[in-house]
Amino acid sequence: MPKYPASHDSAESAELLSTPELNRTVWDGAAARLLAKMLGQFAYEEVIEPVGEAGGGDTYTLGLDDGGALRFSARRGVYGSWHIAPDSILEMRGSIPRAPADARPDGDRGPTTEPSGDPDTGAVPFRDPLQFLVRARRLLGVDGATLGHLIREITTTLTADARLDHTALTAARLADLDYAELEGHQTGHPWLVANKGRLGLSAADASRYTPEARRPLTLPWIAVSTRIAAYRGVARLAGPEQLYAQELDPSVRDSFAAVLRSRGLDPGSYLCLPVHPWQWDEWIVPIFAPAIAAGDIVPLHADADLRLPQQSIRTFSNVARPDRHTVKLPLSILNTLVWRGLPTERTLAAPAVTTWVQGLRDQDAFLRDTCQVILLGEVASVTVEHPLYDHLPEAPYQFKEILGAIWREPLQPRLAPGERARTLASLLHTDPQGRAFTAELVARSGLTPTAWLTHLFAALLPPLLHFLYRYGTVFSPHGENAIVVFDDQDVPVRLAIKDFVDDVNISAQPLPEHDSMPEDVRRILLTEEPSFLTQFIQSGLFIGVFRFLSPLCEEQLGVPEVDFWSLVRAEILRHHARFPELKERFEMFDLLAPRIERLCLNRNRLHVDGYRDRPQRPHAAIHGTVPNPLHPTAGVRE
Repeated sequence: MPKYPASHDSAESAELLSTPELNRTVWDGAAARLLAKMLGQFAYEEVIEPVGEAGGGDTYTLGLDDGGALRFSARRGVYGSWHIAPDSILEMRGSIPRAPADARPDGDRGPTTEPSGDPDTGAVPFRDPLQFLVRARRLLGVDGATLGHLIREITTTLTADARLDHTALTAARLADLDYAELEGHQTGHPWLVANKGRLGLSAADASRYTPEARRPLTLPWIAVSTRIAAYRGVARLAGPEQLYAQELDPSVRDSFAAVLRSRGLDPGSYLCLPVHPWQWDEWIVPIFAPAIAAGDIVPLHADADLRLPQQSIRTFSNVARPDRHTVKLPLSILNTLVWRGLPTERTLAAPAVTTWVQGLRDQDAFLRDTCQVILLGEVASVTVEHPLYDHLPEAPYQFKEILGAIWREPLQPRLAPGERARTLASLLHTDPQGRAFTAELVARSGLTPTAWLTHLFAALLPPLLHFLYRYGTVFSPHGENAIVVFDDQDVPVRLAIKDFVDDVNISAQPLPEHDSMPEDVRRILLTEEPSFLTQFIQSGLFIGVFRFLSPLCEEQLGVPEVDFWSLVRAEILRHHARFPELKERFEMFDLLAPRIERLCLNRNRLHVDGYRDRPQRPHAAIHGTVPNPLHPTAGVRE
C-alpha cells in the first residue's frame, strides 16, 4: 500500500489545534468590553439612541427588537461621546427569556433559559455583543447579508482580543519594550468596533501573521520582469541596485541572480521584492499564474532578516537589522474599512510624495529645528501591473492592489541618544490590573500630570498645525500613524509621523505654497476643501484619540476633562500667537468652530458599504454635527 506524507507533523498539528486563549474567563472579559465599546460608539454615531431614565443621572435604557431591554451606566463626554462601564450592562428581568426563534441565528426553538441574577434588582448581567447584534438587528438597521458578515468580523475581533488578554503584560513591563515589540500589545482602533476583523485570514494565519502573535518571520522574495514591474525611488535611491545594496547582504543578492541565470534569465531585467507568504499563496499565485508560467514572475527565497508585523498588519519592522527599511506589502484581507492592498498609482508615487513633504520640512526652520519633526519617508517602491485588472475601471479595487512593495525609512536610526518612541495609540492602553499605560509613563517622568500633558501637546500639535496652516497640507495623525518620541525620562519631546502617500491630503483651494509641488505629486494627492481638511486633525487626532484619552486622564491622573481640553486649546492659541502673519489661514482652516461634522466609521460598515465590492475605496460616512470642545463657548478654561 503506498505511503503518503502527512500534511503536518505532530508538533505542527498540536500547535494548530492549540487555542489556550479561547477559554470562558478570557472570552467573557473581552466580550464585555467589546459590547460596551459597541454600545458607546454606536450611540456616538447615533446608530442607536439610548434613553435616559427619569430624574436624570447616568443610567440609560435601550430597547431591543424582541421587546427586551438593556440598562447601563454611561458617562457623556466631549463631542457627544458615550463611555459605558462594561460591568454596568444589565438585561432587564422582564426581558430574560431568549429571543424568538426568528431573531436567533440558528432558528433554535428549544426551551428558554433564565440566567442567574439578583432577584432584588430585576436584572441580570448581559455581556454578549454577538447576541446583541442579533437581538438588535432591526434597531441597528442592518440587512441580512451585512449582519452575517458582521457577526463573523466581530467574532474574529473578539478572538484577537482574547489572544491579547491571554498574553497581556503590566503597564510597567510594556514601558520597557521597544517600539516594534510594543506594537504587538496594542488593542486596535478605539473607535472602530470590528477593528481586527481581518477577513480572509484563517485561525492558523492569525497565529502566524498578526501583530498580537508576536512571531518574527522571514519574508520570501520574488523577481519580476521589468515588462510588468516598475521601480521608483528618492534621489539617494534612484536605482534599484542602491536600494538592494542597503537591504540585502551581498550573498543574498548573488543567490537571487544565480536563480535567474539558472533559468536563462537576465537579472538586469528583473526587479526583486519581498512578498507576504499569505498573499503569495492566496492571491499572487492564483491571479498572476500566467505571469509565473511565462517567467515574468520568478520565486526566489527568503532573506535571513527577521521582521515583525506591526499594527497595520501588512507593515514589517526589521528586528534583526533595525537600520534597514520597514517594508509595507499588500495583504488582500478586509480589515477595518478597506481591503489592505497597495494601489498601483499611489505606490508608484510614494517616493515623489516623500521628496515633496520632506522638502517642506527641510526648508522650514520651525519644522526642521524647533519641532524637529521626524517624517518617515516612503523612499522606494516596486509596482507590478496586472494585464487585465489594472485596465478595468469597473473591477473591484482590491483586484488592482495585489502585488507591490514600499520601503519606508526606519525609525530607530532617527532617534537621538536616550530617546525612545511609542505609537500614540499606546497611550490609550490599560493593562489587566486596570493601570493605564499613560499613568505609568507620567509616574516615570516625575512631572505632574498637567505638566506631562502640556509636553505631549507641545510635541504633537505644532508640526501638525504648521503643515496645515502654512502649507495647506495634513497628515492623518491617528493613533497608528502618529508616533510620540520621549526623552530618557519618558517626557514627550517631539513627533514622528508616517504613511504619506495614503494619508496626506492637500487643500483644494490653491495656495502659493503649492506652486513648487511636482505634477506627479499634485496628481496623486487627495484634495479637500479647507472646511473639511481640518477633519483629519479633528477626527483623526482629537476625536479618534483625545476623545478616549481625556476621560482616561481624568480617571487615572486626576486631570478633569475640561482641563485636558483647555490644555489642547491653549497649545493651538500659542501657535496662533507665534505666527500672527497666518491669521487668514487660521480662519480658513478653522479648528475652533462651534460645531464640526460627525464622521462615522461604523456607519459605513452598517449602512453605507457593508461588505459589497466596489471599484473605489470607501470613505467614512458623515452624519450630522457635534459640538467642538475647543470652541471658546465650550466651557474650557483659558
